[in-house]
Order: sequence, then C-alpha cells, then structure tokens
Amino acid sequence: MLQWKTEAIEVTERGIPIMDTIYARRKQSLLVYMRERGIGLSLITSPTNVNYFTGFFCQPHERFLALAIDAETGGEKLFMPLLDLPEAEKHVVDKADAVPISDTDDAYEVLQRYFGPAQLESVGIEKEAVSLAKAERLQAALPGSQFEDLESFILSMRMKKSAEEIKKVRTAVEMVEQVVGHAAGLAKIGMTEIELTAEIEYQMRKLGAERPAFESIVLTGARSALPHGTPGPYAFREGDFVLIDIGVQVNGYCSDITRTFVMGDATKEQRAIYDAVLAGNLAGIEAARAGVPLSAVDKAARDAIAARGYGPLFTHRVGHGFGMDVHEQPSVSGSNSALIEPGLLFTVEPGVYDPIIGGVRIEDDVYIGEDGQAVVLTSYPKELIVLGG
Repeated sequence: MLQWKTEAIEVTERGIPIMDTIYARRKQSLLVYMRERGIGLSLITSPTNVNYFTGFFCQPHERFLALAIDAETGGEKLFMPLLDLPEAEKHVVDKADAVPISDTDDAYEVLQRYFGPAQLESVGIEKEAVSLAKAERLQAALPGSQFEDLESFILSMRMKKSAEEIKKVRTAVEMVEQVVGHAAGLAKIGMTEIELTAEIEYQMRKLGAERPAFESIVLTGARSALPHGTPGPYAFREGDFVLIDIGVQVNGYCSDITRTFVMGDATKEQRAIYDAVLAGNLAGIEAARAGVPLSAVDKAARDAIAARGYGPLFTHRVGHGFGMDVHEQPSVSGSNSALIEPGLLFTVEPGVYDPIIGGVRIEDDVYIGEDGQAVVLTSYPKELIVLGG
C-alpha cells in the first residue's frame, strides 16, 4: 500500500531552498503589480493566499491573520494569532517579521501601530475575503486610505500552475484514486451513504491526507441525481447508481474526482445514460488544448450528451479550476471565452441527472502542459463498474 508524507523542502544546486525561491518569486510579482498601480501596502488576509505567498497556513477562525507587504521597501510583517507563532516563525525571513496577536490584544490597534502613522493613500486587500465589518475596522486603523482590490490579480497568479505545484497535485490525485478503489471494494447492498463516506474519510486520513478537499459526496439511487447532495442514512439497493465525488488535500494542494458505479446489473437506460456522460467527458477532454476558448470544452461535452438525447439533464458547467482550493479559476463554462493557456488546471466533469433513474457524473483532472496539450492526471477506470452485492 502506498503511503504519503509531508513533502520535505528540496535544495537547489546553490543550496537555496526551492520553496523559498518560489515564495520570493510570488512576492516579487505582487510587488511589481503594487508599484505599477501605486498601492503602498498590501494586506493579504485569506489563509490560502497567505499560504501561497509564505508557506505558512493557519485557520485563524475569529482571530486576525494578515500578511502585510510594503511596496516601497519590499518588507513584510506576518500578523497571526499568538498560538501559531512557533510555526509562523519558520516561514518569515526574519523572526522579527512575525507579529503575534494575543487573545487580549486588539488586532486593529496592533496593525495601526505599525502602519497607521504612514498615511497610506492606497491599500490592497482581497475584497472577497474581507467582510464589511473587517473593512470598517481596517478603515479606522488606516485612516485616509483607499482600498484597492488584489483578489483578481492573486487569483490570476494562482490560476497558472508551476511544475512544483503539479507535482503536489499528482500526489493528491494518486491518493484519492486509491481511496476510490478502497470505497468500491467496500460498497455492498445495505450499506448506507453515510457509512461509506465515513470509511472514505478514514482511509484519506490513514493515507496521510491533511483533510478532505471538500465535503465528500456519496449518493445512491434517485439521490445520485442531486449534483451536490449530502450523504445520509440511505442504503444501497440492487440496481442503484452509486455516485462518489471526493478529493483530498495533501501538501496544501487538492484533487477532485467523481466516478459513478452501479450496484448489481445495470438496466439498458442506465447504460445509455452512463455512455452519454462518458462520451461527454471524452469529448470535453479532447477539446481542451491551448489557444481554444474554455467555452469550447463545455460545448464539446454538452454537444456529445445532447446528441444522445440527454441535453436538458446536464444542468451545470463542465468544470472548474482547482489547486490550493478545490474551486479556483478558471470557470470552464459555456460563457467563458478566455483562451486556454499552458499551466491551467481544471476538471472536466459532465453529468446527466434523471430524477427517477438517478445521476451519473464522470470527473477527471486535466492539466495543460507547456506544449499546450491536455494531460489527464486522473487514471481511475471510466467504464461502468458493477459493485458487489
């Protein structure tokens, strides 16, 4: 049985940690963007984005977290809960750059002591990550500053994956595929959705996953026609579809895969639905290459399913980007005319959802390589597999 461990830091020929150079390059790109737009200070508060720029991850919950980067000097301060200080100190250039905030401190007063007197004209924030209440407190701590949105730029950086990132994604894919195989071997008539979900998530942890990449989905019978249904106390029955949509996060990166099985013999109609979805999946992957619009991937999958008479039952976009989060840019939808570029990573996951017969979804993870061609990272079989009775 394969086992995974947290990735060790690699070292370059010159003895410089690779991860350090990755984070330095990312911060340099952000600094260039800030200087071009006259943004004096960036306050990055999304835990995922802080991780992206530093390698440090914590979930602050109601506490304060922010990576502050000064455009003029390139200096940074990492504000974090005091209880996370030992880990944070491993990810800053100088330990003095780590600013712990205790539960009795007012985080915004601490922030103001560092940056309030500077009278900054423009402060960059991720507007999607900042609540109105937090924005008001930031405005009070940094009076006279105008907020500029950094969200779209940071997400555009994250959208194009490096070779180092894809190596991590491959590890997450290999792990989740082993979990899918384990689940397929356990499923039997009478087992419930929630029971199999528990077995799946136990196996994820056993293999070394940091966490599920999202709430695991196991659905059976007519409930498999709920694209984002929640597992419940519903038992697998003879002739039911069993849809499993799961992912893991390992080394900070996600995987996302869906496979649909049948419990016992499939009917002619079930096989027709399955074959239509598989045709859509293969057509979407075939359309994915650099230089064509993302909408072409959606259209190819949708046309293949519509040609088999199931077009109205394919009710969502064909895919989405992923990486450090399971849903990132780009959106692979019929309305996205942006051109596919090398470095993009996204899912191709068409589905057909019949409210009586049930639903089928087949999802693969696709990377656009430097040559502009699609590389399918997932390899779990896609023929209709019959599960044990």
